[in-house]
Amino acid sequence: VPTAVLAITANQRLITSPMVGTFFRRPNPSLPPFVEVGDDVQVDTALCIVEVMKLLNTIEAGCNGRVVSILVDDGTSIESGQPLMILELK
Repeated sequence: VPTAVLAITANQRLITSPMVGTFFRRPNPSLPPFVEVGDDVQVDTALCIVEVMKLLNTIEAGCNGRVVSILVDDGTSIESGQPLMILELK
């Protein structure tokens, strides 16, 4: 999803990937996703994992809010700067 296509409001925050890798919504296939649309999150809430060369990098919310959109499917290859989620600030 190109960033230019996304319209976010002043009370929303776009979570982007800091690196190229593979996007994972859950810590392992047998566990539920870190977050779902509608979930409340805190600054240190884990949102997802980006795997780079077998290294798992946890992406945290970085703010208090609520997940309003998850923009990437589990297991998808992603680029640096690619939008992953939209959070509504609280």
